[in-house]
Amino acid sequence: MARIEFQSSFKNINQKEWNDLTKSNPFLKLEFFQSLEASNSIGESTGWHPFPAIVTHEGRIIGASPIFLKQHSYGEYVFDWSWAEAYQKYGESYYPKIVSCIPFTPVSGPRVFGSDASIKKNIVEQIEELAYGNKMSSSHILFCGESEADIYQDTKWMPREGVQFKWLNKNYKNFEEFLSQLSHDKRKKIKQERKKIQDLGLKIKKVKGTEITESDLDFFYTCYCNTYQEHHSNPYLTRNFFSLIRESMPENILLILAYEGDIAIAGSFFIYDDKNLYGRYWGSKSFYPGLHFELSYYQGQEFCIENGMVVFEGGAQGEHKLARGFEPFNTFSYHRIFNEKFEYAIKDFLRREKSGIDKYTNELNERAPYKTDLNL
Repeated sequence: MARIEFQSSFKNINQKEWNDLTKSNPFLKLEFFQSLEASNSIGESTGWHPFPAIVTHEGRIIGASPIFLKQHSYGEYVFDWSWAEAYQKYGESYYPKIVSCIPFTPVSGPRVFGSDASIKKNIVEQIEELAYGNKMSSSHILFCGESEADIYQDTKWMPREGVQFKWLNKNYKNFEEFLSQLSHDKRKKIKQERKKIQDLGLKIKKVKGTEITESDLDFFYTCYCNTYQEHHSNPYLTRNFFSLIRESMPENILLILAYEGDIAIAGSFFIYDDKNLYGRYWGSKSFYPGLHFELSYYQGQEFCIENGMVVFEGGAQGEHKLARGFEPFNTFSYHRIFNEKFEYAIKDFLRREKSGIDKYTNELNERAPYKTDLNL
């Protein structure tokens, strides 16, 4: 008989069995979660308490979900701060809450895994019961795959949509062919931005996996921290995380560095698999015109074309991606609120928000960067 258990850590879970279930993208590898935990990027004092669910049958994992007990809403990218404020206003506690997600990673994909649909539905029910039984305000499953919608039908889980930008490699032979598909003004803008980098005489270097040195990571981590400081925020990840992830899943790591002479000046960190490239982090020692776009977008697009990758996800938000060939796609999350009055209010909020998202998506599609009969 199948049995569901909630673990207090990712450390002792069978790596092969977990990965055999969750192989939809690199962020769902057990190595990724274990690197976060071992580096103290999640865990005690971070407000991210690992609580992964596993379903076992005859000693083997047949179901799983990455679950966390959260004391705040940082690092989720599905924003519910206003919900927490409403709870506080009425003397209620919104935290702690239960969240199934990938920490600090707004990448869509399955969040509940199982060898059949009944196991997945059972996990969702158990997540709900875990929160309700411990008198928590809510449960949340973030950035689900659209195909998971069936799990939540005929339940009180409420859907929520958002928008992200992705670049699709339409079998381009080279970057010039991609540019030829853009409208004249977008094509001209990108060429101008890339020419600025050439005029500065900067060198760009792509470094994969085990080729990345500790010195490279030291430099990149300084850049990563600079980006957070510029936004008056604190970095989520510790320096050790980048060493651990390079050691545990080198086949998925790409670092793109910019040099002025022999001196590194900026870097972008990516995760990838056979079909997808995920832009994660960027930073620089000082400002160089157009360098952010070069390292974070154009070099990534070239990497996808050179390696036959289909999709490039550039990270959360950013309408400026539209002008660089990215297109809008909907994201999906599900939320279970246990207080009926708050549930009613949040359901109404989500209904109004959905109308706004639909309108926003239509407006973005009207501003598509690709050629039409009117803007050749």
